[in-house]
Amino acid sequence: MNSEIKIVLVNTTHSGNIGGVARAMKNMGLSDLVLVEPKVFPSEEATARAAGANDVLANASVVATLSDAIADCELVFGTSARERHIPWPIMDPREMASIISTGKSKDSGKKIAVVFGREDRGLTNEELHLCQHHVCIPSVEGFSSLNIASAVQVIAYEIRMASLCVEQVEEPLQWGTKWDAPMANQEQLEMLFDHLEQTVLKTGFLDPQKPRQLMTRVRRLIMRALPDSIEVNILRGILTSVDKSIASNVKSSKELGE
Repeated sequence: MNSEIKIVLVNTTHSGNIGGVARAMKNMGLSDLVLVEPKVFPSEEATARAAGANDVLANASVVATLSDAIADCELVFGTSARERHIPWPIMDPREMASIISTGKSKDSGKKIAVVFGREDRGLTNEELHLCQHHVCIPSVEGFSSLNIASAVQVIAYEIRMASLCVEQVEEPLQWGTKWDAPMANQEQLEMLFDHLEQTVLKTGFLDPQKPRQLMTRVRRLIMRALPDSIEVNILRGILTSVDKSIASNVKSSKELGE
């Protein structure tokens, strides 16, 4: 079983769908299921629909927020069938599987999440902003809605096929080479975004009365770059130096005023 890849379900309404997802996962060698505030779990219906994948259900984690579910993940894919006001990097499941299979090694411990939203309305914009990439299953135009278990089956199948193609590669490479630092996980990225927002508020570059989607676009830029943990630390170090400079200028101004 591949334990590096999480399947995350957000606010699942029908418990039978959770069982169907567990079955789809086990079919394709995935075992890490995370549930974000499911309406009902555990349930007899979920167990019945799992059809033998009871171990996946038994080991499933239940968390309060999507942020909790992906905090330790270095790469997060959000599934979506809707167009967004601000375009975001989007791909089909095969492209996603290729990125997953070439960007991790079996011994790396890297955590990857694929996030699925509610049955009736998918993921919110805020939830999708937590994901580096958006994945869309290219169904026929005019009938794009898939049952969540079917969607997970498609995604899991592509991940398995891609992993089978690279099993003979001793150590998959990151950007064509052995990288010198692990990818930043979601918790580190969120700390960077919070720090950046506080700093640009201090400088006046961000006007809280007229934010004009500034932080959303900055988030998209950084997510698209896939920074490693050292790069995130460098960026936060730069922000800290800016913070200190602001504090020093404020102190000097007060002293002159006195």
